[in-house]
Amino acid sequence: MSTPPAPPHAELIDRPFSFYPPISGVENNEWRLREATWSEMMVRNTQEDLEIAIPRQYFGGISETDKPVMIVGLTQELEYKTGAVWPMKRKVYSMPVAPMTRPPGPKVAVDPSEPTGLGAIMGTGAMGNESRIGKMIMVTFFSVLTLGLMIWALVKFTPDTKPTYVAKDQGYLELNRDDDYFSIVRKLGQPSADRFKPDSGELQYRLLEYKDRGYSVVLMGTKQEDVRYIGAMGMGPDGKGWAPLHSIDYAKGANTMGILRTMPRF
Repeated sequence: MSTPPAPPHAELIDRPFSFYPPISGVENNEWRLREATWSEMMVRNTQEDLEIAIPRQYFGGISETDKPVMIVGLTQELEYKTGAVWPMKRKVYSMPVAPMTRPPGPKVAVDPSEPTGLGAIMGTGAMGNESRIGKMIMVTFFSVLTLGLMIWALVKFTPDTKPTYVAKDQGYLELNRDDDYFSIVRKLGQPSADRFKPDSGELQYRLLEYKDRGYSVVLMGTKQEDVRYIGAMGMGPDGKGWAPLHSIDYAKGANTMGILRTMPRF
């Protein structure tokens, strides 16, 4: 009698992992596999009382290494709402379109005494050329002003246009996923602050802050003594900024940028 095939993604059993890109609507990006079938994967969050089923069609590749953490790729951005996961739908802003012109119809006799053109629109009747030109200039000015305000609002309130912080040097570009605390200190020197993230669950996070350089170095792993470099976060001139400057790639296209974007400062 032949042995039945292993369930999908059997390598995830009893091992923590993170999704890339992270599931929108869930703050903690650390999961464990509870049950796997050929149609869906049941996963449970390690810090939140949350258990969800994800269709198999959204699962992609798995990183070849679990240092600092195993990464499970998703074929599409997902968001959690109403107790389930759904494909992410981003808002699309439409630009104003030109007013539609009236389709041609039967010709109607025009009364010469009735105002026509811009005079009929403005309700001013017949007017001289100078008055008509002035009205046209006003209409054009307010149209351009309205369009400019719409473009400004679109740029102002789009999340991707948040300002980034420029570090004083780019020493973090010399770091890679194999660097631990000691190799980072050899390359960048002693940090001005060194702390672990409290209550971080099974994944441990360590932050090495270099105020004189304008950025912090983030390490992650399953044990405090095994944490490795996953990226750098930029700081503003006042030391209060918090935006990703650098991330690392794993196998099969996975990257830590999604983890860094959702990580609060600690």
